Amino acid sequence: MDRINLQAVLNMYAQGYFPLGIEQGIGWFDQRAYGTPYRALIPLDERFHIPKSLRRALNSGRFEARINADFAGVLEGCATRGWTFKSETWITPEVAQLYLSLHRYGFAHSFETWYEGRLAGGILGVALGAAFIGDSMFYSVPNASKVAMVRLVEHLRQRGFEIFDVQVQNPHLARFGAIEVDPIEFRQRLFQAIQKPARFVG
Repeated sequence: MDRINLQAVLNMYAQGYFPLGIEQGIGWFDQRAYGTPYRALIPLDERFHIPKSLRRALNSGRFEARINADFAGVLEGCATRGWTFKSETWITPEVAQLYLSLHRYGFAHSFETWYEGRLAGGILGVALGAAFIGDSMFYSVPNASKVAMVRLVEHLRQRGFEIFDVQVQNPHLARFGAIEVDPIEFRQRLFQAIQKPARFVG
C-alpha cells in the first residue's frame, strides 16, 4: 500500500466508513449496511458498565493484557471466529492485507488477552487521533474478549481518547453500556476526536 492509497483509506475511516470484503474486493460502508441509521459507541466515562458476571474473571488475574503482541493472530481469529457480515466473514484476504498494511504504518492495533501463555481473545481496531474505531473481536477462551473490552476502555481513558466506535449496537455491546448516536452527531464527534493528539502505543 503506497502513501496515496494509505491516505485514501484513512480518509474513509475519518468519514465514518469501514471496510468489508465483497466479491469485487473491498467495499466501504457505514452502519446502514447492517440496517440501522444509528452509530454505536462504547462510552469512556461513567456510563461504561462492567457486567457483574465478568468481575470474577477480571479479578482472577488469569488474563494478561497485551498490545500488538500477535496482531496477525487476532486478525486470523476475527476472520474465522469473529463477527460476520451476511453469514460470511467480512475479513477476506484483501481486507486482511489492508489491515496488515495499516498495522505496519502504525494505525491498526490489536488489544489482546492472553491465557496460560497463549492468545485467548482480542479486539482489532484503527486509531486516528483520539478516536479508536473497533472493527472486530474474537475469543477462544470464555470471557477473553470481554476482559479485553474492559482493559481496552481503561487503556483508552489513560491515553486520553475521546471516542470508542463499535459501529453497530448489539446485545453483547449493550451489556457494557454501548449507546447509539445520530450519524450527524457521530461524524461531528469523530472529526473533533481525530484532530486531537493521542497515541495508542508508545
